Amino acid sequence: MTELTTLTISATAEEILAVIEQDGACIISGPLQDSLREQVIDEVTPYIKQTQYGEPTFSGNKTRRTGALVARAPAVRDVVMNEQVLKVANSFLLRFADRIQLNLTQTIAIEPGQGAQPLHRDRFGWGNYIPTSIEPQFNAIWALSDFTVANGATQVVPGSHRWNLDRQSNEEEVCQAVMDRGSVLLHTGSVIHAGGENSTDETRLGLNITYCLGWLRQEENQYLSCPPDIAKDFPVALQELLGYTQGNYALGYFSDPDSRYGNEAGILAPESAVGAAPRSEWISTDEGYKDIEAENQLN
Repeated sequence: MTELTTLTISATAEEILAVIEQDGACIISGPLQDSLREQVIDEVTPYIKQTQYGEPTFSGNKTRRTGALVARAPAVRDVVMNEQVLKVANSFLLRFADRIQLNLTQTIAIEPGQGAQPLHRDRFGWGNYIPTSIEPQFNAIWALSDFTVANGATQVVPGSHRWNLDRQSNEEEVCQAVMDRGSVLLHTGSVIHAGGENSTDETRLGLNITYCLGWLRQEENQYLSCPPDIAKDFPVALQELLGYTQGNYALGYFSDPDSRYGNEAGILAPESAVGAAPRSEWISTDEGYKDIEAENQLN
């Protein structure tokens, strides 16, 4: 039976990317410290209890999926900004965009008796319109509890990110991301995967944090899940990851209908909504628009 590669927390971004390029997924053992993991659980548990079950076929009628976690749970912000994962996500996605953004924050509580989720590729959230040469998404599934074969550890089909999109997997090609609490499963948006069946009497709790290309619509609308009145107090790097900056030239600007920002006639950079100065200056060149701040950083 095929298996996923598990790397240690000391693995470099280059080592992690090499495995992901080959298999489409890998496990990093133990990057989430117990203290932060427990804080996340304490903060999200009241919201999970309020969450309704999903529908039977895909979301799971014994599974609770709870979002808006950046706004609701301060500890989740530290997980979203995990330096090791962000470095890998940027390296993986910036081949196809100038910036990345936060796509989704969601706890997934798979309760006893939940059957296996249908195998799928997350990239189909954008339909079948993105060329296969472009990877739109990078996922991190954090184990807040132990992930075992019996309690529904995520199913993954290693190497399926390199298949034709219409190819289906067989049983022998599917493995499960068995990992201890505090570990994280990293996988691409093209790899085939799904939640597993929980045949135990305990709930499997995971934290799904995904990143995508800055020019795509986010699966979780971060401007509604984490509106400006909350995001204004965040560090700039987190504000930008939520999308309060331009995804590329002219992507994300707005006009203020209530003239709250003293610019009745003009257009505003998204940073204005959270009280920050525009991150970058963009100028027109023969090759297109250039991000001056990014250019300065490279030089």
